[in-house]
Amino acid sequence: MRIDLHTHSAASDGTDTPAELVRNAAAAGLDVVALTDHDTVRGHAEAVAALPEGLTLVTGAELSCRVDGISMHMLAYLFDPEEPELARERELVRDDRVPRARTMVGKLQELGVPVTWEQVARIAGDASVGRPHIASALVELGVVATVSDAFTPEWLADGGRAYAEKHELDPFDAIRLVKAAGGVTVFAHPLAVKRGQVVPESVIAELAAAGLDGVEVDHMDHDTAARVRLRGMAADLGLLATGSSDYHGSRKTCRLGEYTTDPEIYGEITRRATGAFPVPGAGGRAGG
Repeated sequence: MRIDLHTHSAASDGTDTPAELVRNAAAAGLDVVALTDHDTVRGHAEAVAALPEGLTLVTGAELSCRVDGISMHMLAYLFDPEEPELARERELVRDDRVPRARTMVGKLQELGVPVTWEQVARIAGDASVGRPHIASALVELGVVATVSDAFTPEWLADGGRAYAEKHELDPFDAIRLVKAAGGVTVFAHPLAVKRGQVVPESVIAELAAAGLDGVEVDHMDHDTAARVRLRGMAADLGLLATGSSDYHGSRKTCRLGEYTTDPEIYGEITRRATGAFPVPGAGGRAGG
């Protein structure tokens, strides 16, 4: 089985609609794909309705978190989307996205970049606006060559010249909330140093003790040394080691299925989850 547990649709900052994403996942030869848009489950229903035969959908979200001043992302899988406390926190994060994005646009204008809120809003469309939409505006204006080039201290990286903070969950609270909603938590790209400051290993150990289920090991932003280090850390802490593409459609260069998760790890994730279950397409299989 080929299993990709981290993708984004146009419900957040990807370019594929949820329906396009699941069709493209099937075309890429995947057996299982997780839809993990930022702080929203808005794309799940469309993805389920369009799910092709033979492809299984894992519902999830990527939660925005911050610990000791360091931004981090928590992948949450197979939780009950109606659980009120977790739903309320996701809404708080989403509600803060527009004022935060407007602040970053203002900072860019002060730096001499002729970006406008109307341009960013057009790029975001109906999605929850985020930094990748602002980065796409910078690409359109010729300020940077690629979206990734905008995520530097010069522009939009954490602490960068045009960066602005938003409401983010404490990761220990995120673990508690996701578990209460019957879900499973995996720390996304924990050693992606080119994105900015990363969480110390001591904090990852504390998160593991608090109930963190896994760490994302195989990811485009982890070099070989980082993967070896994370795999050893996962073994030492009893964490599941996952792999995934972090696919964003045409907004990033990664391909669906570029990195994948071992079927045994996927099976353990599905066994631990009680809030929701994988959705098989017509004739598909849920696995686990």
